[in-house]
Amino acid sequence: MYKAFFHLKRNPFDVSPDPYFLYATPCHHEAFASLYYGIRSHKGFVVMTGEVGTGKTLVLRCLTDQLDKLRVQYAYIFNTLLSPEEFLRYTMADLNLPASSQSKSEMLFQLYGFLAQRQKVDQTTVLIVDEAHLLSREVLEEIRLLGNLENQRSKLLQIVLVGQPELDARLDSTDLRQLKQRIALRCQLVPLTREQTQEYVSWRLARAGANGQAPIFEPEAISEVYEHSQGFPRLINTICENALIFACGAETRLITAKIVTDACKDLRIEKRPQIEVNREEQSASSDPAPSGSITESQEMPTALVQAGALAKKPSFQTESEVSS
Repeated sequence: MYKAFFHLKRNPFDVSPDPYFLYATPCHHEAFASLYYGIRSHKGFVVMTGEVGTGKTLVLRCLTDQLDKLRVQYAYIFNTLLSPEEFLRYTMADLNLPASSQSKSEMLFQLYGFLAQRQKVDQTTVLIVDEAHLLSREVLEEIRLLGNLENQRSKLLQIVLVGQPELDARLDSTDLRQLKQRIALRCQLVPLTREQTQEYVSWRLARAGANGQAPIFEPEAISEVYEHSQGFPRLINTICENALIFACGAETRLITAKIVTDACKDLRIEKRPQIEVNREEQSASSDPAPSGSITESQEMPTALVQAGALAKKPSFQTESEVSS
């Protein structure tokens, strides 16, 4: 509705996880690097956590896009309210393996043979589990056992667990200590800073076709966006989308702080208490992929080892192959 009014080619603040609009902070670079390195190096288990709306699904979408380009076979499970057997059947089906009429032991035998054969020809297989914080203890134990599938060379199945911070708490519990000990890499996504929020809004508008000659959001409006969203990308998108609609209805091409405030009021999004934290230090406190190993690899995308290249690339891309 507002695209023609603001001379945009695309909706800049669509909430769907589109890698084209990826604004990669150092935190997002680090998370992607950890996932990619863990898969590339056959580390077995990799975990990524983050609050609701911090960009976990978008990082995963960038990862799966990359895996598709490299012809890496993977199973992507996003509905985690499953029993252990349902989970196994879902995994088999997503790997294009027949499982409907087989017993659990037959499925495991077939899966091991499939993974072993792929490993013999240097092909990688990945299991990605989104919303992993909702998994039952029984399914987490099933995943741990799948992680035991290995030969003398390496793990046969690379497993990526992604979820909200509750996943970290669960993995740190005593009854899941066996699974925790198998996790090779852990990373965490955090909200954007005030400065990154400004860059994020400008980046998405530019990707949508804004020429940048005349600002669409005044600085005070961006401040209101940050104070209401506290840097959570999903909330930033929702607020900015509604602000554009309000501005279009009012026939003004400059979004003011009042327009943002009115949009937030309609959305029932209130200002959150200001919590001054160094989010970059918080991000660095997670367990990142070993930087030396990544930078020495000629196959790791350049964008992932240059923390300052925030908005120079719309997505993580490389021409290398995950082959070992």
